[in-house]
Amino acid sequence: MALAGKVALITGGGRGIGRAVALALAQAGARVVITGRARDPLEAVAAEFGGLGLPAPVILEMDVADPDSIAAGLEGIAGALAGVDILVNNAGIAESAPLARTDLLLWTRHLAVNATGPFLLSRALLPHMLGRRWGRIVNIASMAALGGAPYIAAYAASKHALLGLTRAVAAETADTGVTVNAICPGYVATDMLWTGARRISEKTGKPFEDAVAAMAGFNASGKLIEPAAVAATVLELTADAAAGRTGEAVVIA
Repeated sequence: MALAGKVALITGGGRGIGRAVALALAQAGARVVITGRARDPLEAVAAEFGGLGLPAPVILEMDVADPDSIAAGLEGIAGALAGVDILVNNAGIAESAPLARTDLLLWTRHLAVNATGPFLLSRALLPHMLGRRWGRIVNIASMAALGGAPYIAAYAASKHALLGLTRAVAAETADTGVTVNAICPGYVATDMLWTGARRISEKTGKPFEDAVAAMAGFNASGKLIEPAAVAATVLELTADAAAGRTGEAVVIA
């Protein structure tokens, strides 16, 4: 129970990577708060906690693209818990379009969810971590934070912004007991990937299975990454043994 006594907030905790991270942190002893825009997926994860004999997570309906929703969620946390020690900024969106068809709404939506939400949450929760001289912020970025590819200008820009935020806050909090790191996975077996594969299939006529295989082929392993592998890396970065690791972009491919 390495994280006993710690409170962990995971955005996008109702499915995929967020679900896997929430379960892993709870099994390590943390008191878990999961957030998402829809309550039903969060309730489903809470049921899994019960099935494993884990303390029920705190559920918060929160839209990380909406500053007012974030403020209301944080007020709810303050009313129930002393503070958040571990923040995992996992909620994200990924939509593709050629630059000429990337309208301002698509662009600003990516920045709001993938970069501004993590900025607002990190800014709000950091004082508690600094006060305790212990804290962990883990941002779930992407391989797209490290390079570009066709048709993902908005997504790549937002993930580059998230990695820049990670490195800047890590530098600002050096030697305070707080670490700030990013995880940059390749293609992960999540609902986001299945949705992307369906879109590729619809646009190209390529079978769904072939679209999935093509995306998996971009990973160094040639296989999709399982959410549990990302969760294991989060556990690694939140451990006391990782106190000297900050400002990293940890690649999982």
